[in-house]
This record gives sequence, C-alpha cells and structure tokens, in this order.
Amino acid sequence: MFIAYAVIAVVLALALSTSAFLTFTRNEKLVGGFAELGVPDALLPRLALAKAAGAAGLLIGLVVPVIGVAAAVGVALYFLGAVVAHVRAHDYAIAPAVVLGLAAVAAVVLRIATA
Repeated sequence: MFIAYAVIAVVLALALSTSAFLTFTRNEKLVGGFAELGVPDALLPRLALAKAAGAAGLLIGLVVPVIGVAAAVGVALYFLGAVVAHVRAHDYAIAPAVVLGLAAVAAVVLRIATA
C-alpha cells in the first residue's frame, strides 16, 4: 500500500509542481483558462502557492504521514473548488480537475491505510 501511495504522491506532486510553475510564470493558456472561469488575476499567485504547497506536502508525506494526509486533503479540496468553478462558469471540461481530485482522495486513503 505504501508503494501505491508513493507512486500517486510523486505523480500528483509532479503535476501540481508543473501547474504551479506555469501559473507563477503566467503561461498564456493557463491564465486564459483562469480568466474564462472568472478567477481574478490577483488570485493567481495564491493558487500557484497552494499547488506548490500541496506538492511539497505530498512528498514530505512520504516520511511524515500526517503531513501527507493533510496535503492530500488540501489538494482534494483545491480540485473540488476547481470543479465547482468550472460548473459555475458553465464550462464542463472538468475531467482533468476530477481526475486529479480523485487521485488526491486516493492519496488520502492510501496514506491513512499505511500510517
């Protein structure tokens, strides 16, 4: 079970790190997507920081279980918010947010099971 958590945590942390970097550097495609959802431009650094913190927490969770659980819960809530933002904007291309959110839920379950 720990190996499953480790794989999910590392893959999810890689995805979050990449997204955080692209948000910090204001990638046009990513920033355009946020704008279409009605996310204020001033909020982007905070969202990028949340993704980076989630990625770091998932990796720290490989050694400190409680940090891994907390990070995975935070990431799951982040992507729940993303799904809600998409639905409110009538943008139903929510598959990436749903998949990443479900991966975060799996990380929570697996980390609790192996703690």
